[in-house]
Amino acid sequence: MTNVNDDKPKSSNKLKLKKLRVRKPNVGHHVKKLRHPIKHIKSIKEARSNVTNKVVVPYITNDTVAEHREQVIRGARKYVYPLQHSKHRIVVISTSIFIVTVVALLTYSAVALYRLQSTSTFVYRITQVLPFPVAREQGNMVSYESYLFELRHYMHYYETQQKLSFKTPEGQQQLEDYKKRALQSVVDASYIKQLAKENNVTVTNREVDDRIAVVRDQNRLGTSSQVFEDVLRDFWGWSLQDFKRSLRQQMLARKVVSKLDVSAHAQIDAAMKELKSGVSFADVAKKYSQNPGTKAVGGDYPSPIDKSNRDISADVTAAIFSLQPGEFSDIIDTGYTLEIVKLNSFEGDKAKASHIQINLKNIDEFLKPLQEKHKARLFIKV
Repeated sequence: MTNVNDDKPKSSNKLKLKKLRVRKPNVGHHVKKLRHPIKHIKSIKEARSNVTNKVVVPYITNDTVAEHREQVIRGARKYVYPLQHSKHRIVVISTSIFIVTVVALLTYSAVALYRLQSTSTFVYRITQVLPFPVAREQGNMVSYESYLFELRHYMHYYETQQKLSFKTPEGQQQLEDYKKRALQSVVDASYIKQLAKENNVTVTNREVDDRIAVVRDQNRLGTSSQVFEDVLRDFWGWSLQDFKRSLRQQMLARKVVSKLDVSAHAQIDAAMKELKSGVSFADVAKKYSQNPGTKAVGGDYPSPIDKSNRDISADVTAAIFSLQPGEFSDIIDTGYTLEIVKLNSFEGDKAKASHIQINLKNIDEFLKPLQEKHKARLFIKV
């Protein structure tokens, strides 16, 4: 007898099997969609290798080392070329900025100097670096810096010590007058340098230092170096080097005059010859001296002299205190006069003395022919 329920398990199993077959992935279907299944598998492996940070190191042998080196260099070149291009751009841009800056600075300086005639510290510093001319004589350029050097120390003195305001009408007029004097002074200094060169006249650093030492010894420049430098700064706005520069210019002018004034040297030489021959100092002084205050009294100074006497040249004072009573000195060139001094006696720390004085000519007498022959061309109007 057949059991009715025997078919049920079979149909149920077939149905389950059918369902299972339907749920199985159709691998063939997906494989057909991939045109290059092997490459796909390789890409999957590479992706997995990247994910796990696995680096595949190439196998390098002696035969392949040159090839690998070239590959590495080839890969680096793409970074080198852009860097070289960037360097070139940096150089071009930097050069352009520098040129524009220089042009702007030159333009500003030219306007400030020749149009506005500025005397500010900033403009003065520019003239110390860039050789702007203020005048020209005989083919020689006179620097604008030398003009401002001369003008600014005058302005500093009157503003700080005399409390003069150059903004007032009176102050402006006084400033305009001194601008003319300062400009003429630096032009004359250029002529003096020309005369000095023609006559082999120079001033050495040693001569400048010796001159300062003589004046310092007589306490004419303050009680100490620091006091002296403070006075220079407060009164003139100068450093010690600025003072030496000004002193050198004065000494050069005096030496030029002394070299060119032949008649003055002839007279003082004649006076010295008579003194050495035994003629009395008073008689020689009355005959040759050109000092109207002492000539008639045999050259005697009106009162005793001390080392700090500012009415007498420092060189003359130094010579007097180097003598013994009754002795007379060699010829002393002060730059303005040629002198012979005699020490008569001491009164405590003061000396009674006499002198023979021959006046040197003014520097203008030697500059005038040059000024007429080679007229200076001024680049500013003052």
